[in-house]
Amino acid sequence: MEEINTFFQENHEVILGYLLQLVAAIVIFYVGRIVAKGISRLLERGLLARSVDKAVVAFLVSIVYAIVLIATVLMALSQIGVQTTSFIAILGAAGLAIGLALQGSLANFASGILIILFRPFKAGDFIDGGGVSGTVEKIEIFQTQMTTPDNKRVIVPNAQITGGPITNYSSEPIRRVDLVIGISYDSDLLLAKKLLEEILQNDERVLADPAFSIKVGALADSSVNLNVRPWVNSADYWGVYWDTLEKVKLTFDEKGIGIPFPQMDVHLIKEQADTKE
Repeated sequence: MEEINTFFQENHEVILGYLLQLVAAIVIFYVGRIVAKGISRLLERGLLARSVDKAVVAFLVSIVYAIVLIATVLMALSQIGVQTTSFIAILGAAGLAIGLALQGSLANFASGILIILFRPFKAGDFIDGGGVSGTVEKIEIFQTQMTTPDNKRVIVPNAQITGGPITNYSSEPIRRVDLVIGISYDSDLLLAKKLLEEILQNDERVLADPAFSIKVGALADSSVNLNVRPWVNSADYWGVYWDTLEKVKLTFDEKGIGIPFPQMDVHLIKEQADTKE
């Protein structure tokens, strides 16, 4: 007992220093946990406010919490004198190896995060992205599920979508239908424009504002091309497109407006050989 008392008396300053370091490490750990939870909650609220999927939010929040907690543990170990350089080196090497092994998956993961955060499209939108045109059914971390107009399900990696242009046909409430109608040169141009105006005015799906336009677009080789551009609600685009073409053909046939088709005139030149008597 006397030896123990003597030891404490001779080394009380060193022991007190270690105890203070241990207490500081414990305080750092608990404060770090509180900070990690606070950051996670703020991130969760921010993502939920942007209508991000709850499963994705939980996944991201857990990753952020783990990163902050690991940093806290390293700080606490460093406080009590543990050399954390080797731990950091091991974690870095492991992270590099995992990153190289999962390079494609990580690219898809990062692209999925960008899609979810910046929302260039959402479920239900008709888009052209990653070389596929279709309706977005589900946006996941690594891939996006789309349904094509002929009802085929296509699973596209997210990196393939974000790696090129994305055309979202559903993002705007209205769209312009661009039609090129060709009439023959001997047809009545003013009558053709009047008939086109009547066709568009009689279609309830064509919007009054913005107003449609009918202009001469080109004097082509065999036709006068009219640019017909009505504005419609995005959901009515293809219906107006197809119906207008059909109405134009039927109306022009009825009113004698010719719609030219490609043709070629071939001139034969007969050469007569000189004959000698």
